[in-house]
Amino acid sequence: MLYVGIDLGTSAVKLLLMDETGKIHKIVSREYDLAFPHPGWSEQKPEDWYAQSIDGLKELLSECDKSKVAGISFGGQMHGLVILDKDDNVIRPAILWNDGRTTKETDYLNNVIGKDKLSEYTANIAFTGFTAPKILWVKANEPENFARIEKIMLPKDYLAYKLSGVHCTDVSDASGMLLFDVKNRCWSKEMMEICDVKESQLAKIFESYEVVGTLKPDVASELGLSTDVKIVAGAGDNAAAAVGTGTVGDGRCNISLGTSGTIFISSKTFGVDSNNALHSFAHADGSYHLMGCMLSAASCNKWWMEDIIDTKDFAGEQKAIDKLGENHVFFLPYLMGERSPINDPYARGTFTGITMDTTRADMTQAVLEGVAFALRDSFEVAKSLGIKIERTKICGGGAKSPLWKKMIANILGIKVDVIESEEGPGYGGAMLAAVACGEFASVEEAAQKLVKVVDTVEPDAELTAKYEARYQQYKQIYPALKPVFKALA
Repeated sequence: MLYVGIDLGTSAVKLLLMDETGKIHKIVSREYDLAFPHPGWSEQKPEDWYAQSIDGLKELLSECDKSKVAGISFGGQMHGLVILDKDDNVIRPAILWNDGRTTKETDYLNNVIGKDKLSEYTANIAFTGFTAPKILWVKANEPENFARIEKIMLPKDYLAYKLSGVHCTDVSDASGMLLFDVKNRCWSKEMMEICDVKESQLAKIFESYEVVGTLKPDVASELGLSTDVKIVAGAGDNAAAAVGTGTVGDGRCNISLGTSGTIFISSKTFGVDSNNALHSFAHADGSYHLMGCMLSAASCNKWWMEDIIDTKDFAGEQKAIDKLGENHVFFLPYLMGERSPINDPYARGTFTGITMDTTRADMTQAVLEGVAFALRDSFEVAKSLGIKIERTKICGGGAKSPLWKKMIANILGIKVDVIESEEGPGYGGAMLAAVACGEFASVEEAAQKLVKVVDTVEPDAELTAKYEARYQQYKQIYPALKPVFKALA
């Protein structure tokens, strides 16, 4: 049988066709616009997601036996606010995960409602990117839109609704809304009251590997598919990527170098760190995970390459980097503010340590190292909880760089396992569809049978020691600049 995984990203939707052996038959990508109507704002039109997904599905399935397509599932950008009216029309453009307009609402939740209560209700504290602060922002700034809300949805769930007609979400994606009781895997009554939201306005909750419905007749006809094709809940992009890299079960780790960057640690048991520096979410395998999320990762390198030094030859620029662990230039990767572990929307990107002999290669190296150092900040929080991590999987666009993988192995001091397929969220989505259709008994079984490690980047003791010294220097920069960032804002 064939399974479709739809990875709804920030810049594009990527669609993947996989068979029951895990073989990828085809990958199709479609881009859409990202709007920044005001500084710090980030929006997209959900209608564009759907239009490009349907167009991509037509190409994806154009050469296969469509009668063998059994299920469709998703990995998607998290936290985005999609609001529908009584006719299920989109009320306003979606407010995305990297939107920073909700500083006032986030401060209210954390400091008036209180972080302790938020953590008790949802296992997390408020971040500007989370969904609940966005709902409060709409209520305060667009009351006419707030009054029209019939359904509150997340990005990938809007696609699932358009395909199946079911208003649904999954536990992993719902975990990032600040409306979800992660420990008990249900909507939080307290948070609904705080946000003036009724449960009828929220989607029905499913586990990531559960069937939410089947393909609507009109969509099935347009795609040339059967109405028996199952639509499966799917997962937030990071949980889907974790499934796609086999990061399921207890004590496994995955690093994602996409537009954002994450360090993801799966766990059989529920847990929260005392400072809420890491997110505590439900996992797509039926258990839980801890996650550190930085807002700008591979996007830092893309910004530097394309917008600043005006090149698309990413690999060529990295060839000039030959002195690892010896760079005197540091880069803070806070181009959109930052989440884990500092939770500071005012933080900004900086180069520090530039001198007259600083080269273009030094600055390129600093960008790559800065992202790795920031990932280590979250890694250190996990270590402080007694979690021992000796190796990690890696995925995302940045994972295609051998140099970046080497930096991460040595900056974190752990082994980095490279898997056969680097298509994390899309592959994970297809795997969840296969589990839902009965191809595998569990997500863990699917991961064991389908995910294959093809290479391991080992840390080098001498280089790890050099990077340890650099990291201790890096750690001093943000605390010194924190009051400056606030003053500049």
